[in-house]
Amino acid sequence: MPEKRRAVLLLSGGLDSTTMLAYAMSNGYDVHAMTFRYGQRHAGEIEAARRIARRYGVADHVVVDIDLRTFGGSALTADIAVPKDRGADAIATGIPITYVPARNTIFLSFCLAWAEVLGASDIFIGVNALDYSGYPDCRPEYVAAFERMANLATRGGVEGTNPIHVRAPLLNLTKREIVELGRSLDVDYSITLSCYDPTSSGEACGHCDACTLRLKGFAEAGAQDPAPYARS
Repeated sequence: MPEKRRAVLLLSGGLDSTTMLAYAMSNGYDVHAMTFRYGQRHAGEIEAARRIARRYGVADHVVVDIDLRTFGGSALTADIAVPKDRGADAIATGIPITYVPARNTIFLSFCLAWAEVLGASDIFIGVNALDYSGYPDCRPEYVAAFERMANLATRGGVEGTNPIHVRAPLLNLTKREIVELGRSLDVDYSITLSCYDPTSSGEACGHCDACTLRLKGFAEAGAQDPAPYARS
């Protein structure tokens, strides 16, 4: 039996990263998952990531502590209200206050370091450039640029012995298509958390951009979102 390919995968505990994890494992990857505790107000996603990592039996799961509250600048890391009940046009326009400055660049840099240690050539990130909130570090141009940089910055990339590939399998899918893919892979979405402002008991608010996009995806897929939501 051929040896599985090692991969480092960013696991947030949400819909996208869980679908991506199921996809990576179904394609024969030996997944090493990385989650960040970065001072986010929605820290319940860390427990969701732990549940998901256990459910899928990943090779390893690490939770990295960095405190982006030091810089703030985002509704997720500072005392700034999370926008609620925004319409589709508003969500699709501009960069919202829930954008965390340089977050994916920071996360992918940690993943790159771990991939070098593991000898892994693949890094998975669950970014999406269609039904998303306008974050600049979720675009195809960004993914391609980071991959180029990774191969300039690592021993394996420079020597040609272990070139790095940044895999973003959900990049050009709508939320409906992501939900449909996950359902085809038997993903249990009830244990995931995508909300930016969940309750203390871990229920999604149902009103932030992340919840709005997620619920829209399930509705368009003709499915009921099994995750718990707070009563209005």
